[in-house]
Amino acid sequence: MNILLNEMLSHADPVQVEGLSRFFKTGPGQYGEGDRFLGIKVPVTRAVVKGCWRQTCFDDLEECIASEYHEVRLAALLCLVAIFEDAGKKSGRNEGQQQRCVDFYLAHTDRINNWDLVDLSCYPLLGVWLLDRDRGLLYDLARNGRTIWEQRIGIVSTMTFIRHGQLDDTFAISDILLHHPHDLIHKAVGWLLREAGKRDGSALRAWLAPRALGMPRTMLRYAIEKFPEDERRMYMAK
Repeated sequence: MNILLNEMLSHADPVQVEGLSRFFKTGPGQYGEGDRFLGIKVPVTRAVVKGCWRQTCFDDLEECIASEYHEVRLAALLCLVAIFEDAGKKSGRNEGQQQRCVDFYLAHTDRINNWDLVDLSCYPLLGVWLLDRDRGLLYDLARNGRTIWEQRIGIVSTMTFIRHGQLDDTFAISDILLHHPHDLIHKAVGWLLREAGKRDGSALRAWLAPRALGMPRTMLRYAIEKFPEDERRMYMAK
């Protein structure tokens, strides 16, 4: 029995479906076109995962990540992160299990197909895994990703590096995505630049200096959100 799947299905709330479908842009021509929802909000999904992840095997994850329902795919990803984090505990680190989680994640990026699925899973998994490893994978995803979601994984995974005071990859991958056409990439890059700027405002300003004039407006607005108001106005006026 797939406990995770059954628990998620039991929490379906039809009243919430329309609002979630609208929020995640599932209409014709929108980025989430055709996705289906059970009407389960994220805190409920997290609570289900907290109670189920220890009883969830990779076959169960396989079934859940293939689900037509957005929330069930999210539950699979959050379970995967929990398994990965448990395998990484210093008292008994299991790198083989962590590698299995990473391999599973990368094999199913076609099912990680909306911004919340990316943002709640990539940096606590891929970001942590790559802290002491070669990070070329993220550059490849940003440059050659088959979808905007793979490209978003490339930049958002650097959040973990930022939290460890390592900013170079965020700036370098932002350069790769600087002229990307999609607004969801502009927002992601701007967000990560803003987070890098919280760590080192001078480094962000130095990166912006030769680029701000050519940046998408949304990306720039997100990046400078924490700057003093007069400085923000100066950048936006340009």
